[in-house]
Formats: sequence, structure tokens, C-alpha cells
Amino acid sequence: MSGTTSTDGRAWRVFHATGSAPAGPARVLPDAPPWRRFRGGPLLPSPPDDEEAARRRLGHVDPVSQLDEETIDVVNAALLLRRPLLVTGPPGVGKSTLGYLIARELGLGRVLEWSIVSRTTLRGGLYEHDALGRAQAIAAWRAGHQLPLGPAGPDPGDDGQSLPALGDFITLGPLGTALLPYGRPRVLLVDELDKSDIDLPNDLLHVLENGSYEIPELVRHPDALARVHTSDPGLHAEVRNGRVECREFPVVVITSNGEREFPAAFRRRCLPLEMRTPSREQLLAMVESHFRALPSDAEDLIDLFVQRVRSGGTHSLDQLLNAVQLTTEGALQGDGTRRHLVEMLLRDLTKGR
Repeated sequence: MSGTTSTDGRAWRVFHATGSAPAGPARVLPDAPPWRRFRGGPLLPSPPDDEEAARRRLGHVDPVSQLDEETIDVVNAALLLRRPLLVTGPPGVGKSTLGYLIARELGLGRVLEWSIVSRTTLRGGLYEHDALGRAQAIAAWRAGHQLPLGPAGPDPGDDGQSLPALGDFITLGPLGTALLPYGRPRVLLVDELDKSDIDLPNDLLHVLENGSYEIPELVRHPDALARVHTSDPGLHAEVRNGRVECREFPVVVITSNGEREFPAAFRRRCLPLEMRTPSREQLLAMVESHFRALPSDAEDLIDLFVQRVRSGGTHSLDQLLNAVQLTTEGALQGDGTRRHLVEMLLRDLTKGR
């Protein structure tokens, strides 16, 4: 790959953690390694942007790095190798925000979020089939054509209206949408995988390795082409022969709060990244990015936040932003009110109330 060496050793990077959207054409990613190239197609149009969601997470970011150099290197390694990032660290340090930082800077469009709970299954991340809704639609169609109940056939009615299409009742999940054949990778945020059932990480292995999956309902269907819903609101995709394969492996950011260990086979397919609480300088930059200008008392609140984190407490960046917001509204001006609200907003999250 050309341009991989320079005097500062950083020319290989495609991501610099500035969070600034590209001013011109989106940044071109280097070709994937031969063992991470896929053949999905035909190519789909570029995904839509969701700047409002990105702004809620990132604010109006200035072109200043928000991550340390080691973290930036690990993210770039994952981008170049087309491997998922397994991001660990205490709650509230910005693990989920990383996906939005990557998507905005590289111009990769709307982030696909897959929030994990104990009942989450691999199939739910890939697709959902509304079998009951389709059965009801078929029954209504037959009633309208005065046909007896029985196996659904493909023949149209006398008015030329066909049976409800199977694809109308299939919706691709965040993982399933991310693996569609886009010309540029989608960003998939798998949030809090450590809350999943014990089998889900192992179930993910085949999909993460092969970049493909099948929808059995469509594989068995006589029609080779189906138009299905995706996780992008109002958008559809065509699935051929019930099989989906990516063209560019998605940027997968998997977050974990460290509540459990993952199997070695799963960890082997991911690049580990441990995120720490941002430094004082990084916190200043983050607060300024959300408020456009640094409020007068923000530095004092940041110093107090850093002090409490260093003393061993568990604190979230949201707590700091909430405290700064009340500063701008004048709620933290009076001594008595200020002391009470600051204690409430910057409380140690491990101590319950």
C-alpha cells in the first residue's frame, strides 16, 4: 500500500478522531486484505446520513483529536484489516460514541445500532419475519377474492392483484442491513454485548467471519428475488435466492462494560480496545464541541469531575454535560443550590442513590 510510511509514522491512518465530516468527497479506504474481500452485489446506493443523531452524540466538533494516540492506532488497524472492534471500559466513557465518530469523519452515513439485552438472538439482529402479519394479509386477500382457505399460491386474482409478497413481511435487522452489498462499509454499533445470552457471541462467529447469511423463508420461496425492508427508515433492498453477502465488511464497534468474558474464538476475530476516562484536555474539547463555547464555570466542573474519577468513583460523561448545561441556565450560581445539584449530578454511580 503506497504512502504507508512518513516521518511521523502516521500516514497509514485514515481515521484521526476529529469527528469532522469530510469537506469534499468521502475519504477513500485502502483495499481490504485478500482474506477479507467479499463478492456481494449488486451494489446498493450509499446509505443516508443522520446528522441529528451524530450531533446528539458528538456535538459540533472542531478538527481536534478526541482520542489518545494508542486508541486511534487500534481503530485504524481495525479499519484496514476489516475486523470488529471489541471496546471495553467503564460505563459512560464514550464507547458507543466511537461508532458515530468514525461514521462522521469517514462519511459512512447513518450508524446502525443493535442494542443487546438478555433476550437478543442472532436472528433478531439479521432479520425479522412477521409470519402472523402475512397470514392475516393472505386471509384478507382470499376473503376479498372469495377463495377458500388453503395453501397460498402465486396466482393473481381476477383483478390482477397478486398475493401479498413475502418480502413485504421481512425486515432486516441492524446486523442484516450492515451486511448488504454497499460500496462503502456501514458502521454497526453492537451495544453492550456482555448483556447477551451466553450463546450469542458464539452464534456471531460465522457471520463475522464470512460476511454473509441466509434467510430460510426466502431460500425456500419459489421467487428468486424478494424486496425486503431494511433498518434504514423507509428504505428497501433486493435479496436474491435468500442470501445476503456484503461487498465491504462493515465497521463493527462492539461495546462491553466488562460484565463477562467472551469465548476465545470470538475474541480472536476482534481487535481489543480498552477506553479510559478522557483526560482534562479531552474533556474540555468535548464540552466545547457540544456547547460551541466553553461556559464560564465549565473548567471548575471538569476539574471536579476528574478529581472524582481519580478517587475511584464511577462517573459518566453525561453527568458532566448535564452539570455544564445547568451552569449555562444559571441553576448552579447560588452556593446552596449549586452544592446540592453538583452533588446530585456528579454522584458516584456505584453507590445507588
